[in-house]
Amino acid sequence: MVASLLILTDFFQAADRALDYASNLAGEIGARLVLLHVRRDSVLDPEMFTGQLSNLSQEAIALALNSVAGNLAVPVVAEVGHGQVAYALADAVSRHHPTLVVLGRPDYSDLPDELIQTTSLDILRTAPYPMLVVPHTLVTTTPPRRVLLAVDGESFSLGAHAGAIRHLLAALHAELTIVHVAPVAAAEAAPDPAIWDSAVQTGLAVELPKAVRTRTVVHHHPGEGILQAARPEDFDLVMVVARPRSFLGQLFHHSVTAHVLLHSALPVLVLPATE
Repeated sequence: MVASLLILTDFFQAADRALDYASNLAGEIGARLVLLHVRRDSVLDPEMFTGQLSNLSQEAIALALNSVAGNLAVPVVAEVGHGQVAYALADAVSRHHPTLVVLGRPDYSDLPDELIQTTSLDILRTAPYPMLVVPHTLVTTTPPRRVLLAVDGESFSLGAHAGAIRHLLAALHAELTIVHVAPVAAAEAAPDPAIWDSAVQTGLAVELPKAVRTRTVVHHHPGEGILQAARPEDFDLVMVVARPRSFLGQLFHHSVTAHVLLHSALPVLVLPATE
């Protein structure tokens, strides 16, 4: 079965940037693209009456999808979903079983973090799946090689997605660095080997061409510490673990994952853990 990347598009700038990134990534790993546009025509959609949704006709959507698909250098399947994004995406995921879901991160700079109800959060709650979020400010769309994996020291499992993520990293010939953020008070303490073991035990490094590096960053705020490490001059992609206790409750907007997701200059690959 050919691997695929499922990308959401609303034809706006952030989605276009994500599509460029996804198409280059698909070409690198030999995958096809599943291009999904969702007509958000559900009366339950919180943005239905805010003017924040595109209002394209079916004919215009078909033309736009055909135009986009025709300009891509990788195999592509285009689909139109209906209703709320998370549910339409869950349906597409159940049929295509992609390696990743890909979406663009729009400009949220004028909104407080607490007010942002992102599509990514809806997806994590409805259909937890490995999700690549590409910032609209990204300069390069070159496939990532230098990958930073942030861990908190607690054990975690990626469940059924572990194999797909391992093969993705292997196909990219990724150089993996595991980072842990320690509080200032623990700056002089030697890192607990269990911190690195929590990531190694997932098997993500099994097929990589180079040894995994480890790094400790000292910062009182874990999210800021990860962002401090995830600099574009040093890395191409940052991976974070989303735990169910965060995204299934009301803690997500105060979580480390959300902070990195909203503020990273790098693409962020969110890995939903099974606990």
